[in-house]
Amino acid sequence: MFEINNFLAKISKIKASDVHLMLGKQPSLRISGEIQRLDTPALTEEDFDGILATILHKDIQYKLKDATDLDFTYELKGVSRYRVNYCKDLGMPKITMRLIPYDIPTFEQLMLPPSIQQFTECNSGILLITGATGSGKSTTIASMIENINKTQRRHIITIEDPVEFLYSDKNCLITQRGLGIDVPDFPSGIKYALRQDPDIIIIGEIRDKETVEAAIAAAETGHFVLSTIHTNSATQTINRIVGLFESDQKDFIRKRLSVALKGTIAQKLLPKIGGGLVPALEIMSATPAIADYIAKDKMSDIDQLIARSNNSTLCTMNSSIYNLYKLHLVEKETAIEYSDNPTELYQMMRGIYHGLNDPSSGNLI
Repeated sequence: MFEINNFLAKISKIKASDVHLMLGKQPSLRISGEIQRLDTPALTEEDFDGILATILHKDIQYKLKDATDLDFTYELKGVSRYRVNYCKDLGMPKITMRLIPYDIPTFEQLMLPPSIQQFTECNSGILLITGATGSGKSTTIASMIENINKTQRRHIITIEDPVEFLYSDKNCLITQRGLGIDVPDFPSGIKYALRQDPDIIIIGEIRDKETVEAAIAAAETGHFVLSTIHTNSATQTINRIVGLFESDQKDFIRKRLSVALKGTIAQKLLPKIGGGLVPALEIMSATPAIADYIAKDKMSDIDQLIARSNNSTLCTMNSSIYNLYKLHLVEKETAIEYSDNPTELYQMMRGIYHGLNDPSSGNLI
């Protein structure tokens, strides 16, 4: 019989980011961005019953009967924590487990650019970490929180669904609240957080306009807000947020956002030469010019300003990918595959890209 704790302990030394368990199929792991199926027996109903009996908290076991999707965390002491999703695949149960390490990696370990440090020093406003699922958004935020925890004296409140990384107080006081356990939803969590003397509020994800309004209100009252959203660029992020509102509200929310937004960081994880993953980042620091473009709905001007800058606080995704290639961290084919504009990137590689400033002029890594 398959024993989940033994299995997780055995694979703990493999650098896998995710575990996939499906009834009638062999377990699979995601390693360096690729799915690898293990050469083990397929999971039976008895195996699945044992897995669920082990990893389900008593306070959520009653939800399983009617659930088609269920998010929760599981911890195997001394091994790792896991963010778990239970769902149905053609009516059959499936479990996905994202590994959450005990040790929170530093900027250097994650190979994040030094310019990220500027955002940890904000006293108010909103910073949005964006990207597709699995692009490392939560880990980047965790690294930023831990950096603040070590260097500043603030009260940090996280509102998550579910709680992922666990923090121990260093110089900061950190309060962690989970949806469905400590707070009913993100807007309520933000509302009550404002009564708990916070300096920084972490919102697990922006999903609706109520969360946007609560986040902007928190920023406007002198708090620093960090959150994530599933978008791939700065302009797409702004458009997504504004698009949550009715036509007669769009101009008003755009102007509020232009004042509150401190920046956006869009992430991708690329397979690294020699194994592992390395991040490519589009970074937009909200300069006065960009704030003006947001207020006036000039998204194309924002794209052009980021592209023309040789400042590491304004960096296109292609510039970041190009630097990874130039530093021999990723293969040429990988760089082009992950680029949203492969023609432009190919021109950069050939040294014939003349549209904007040299993308390699800044220290972007």
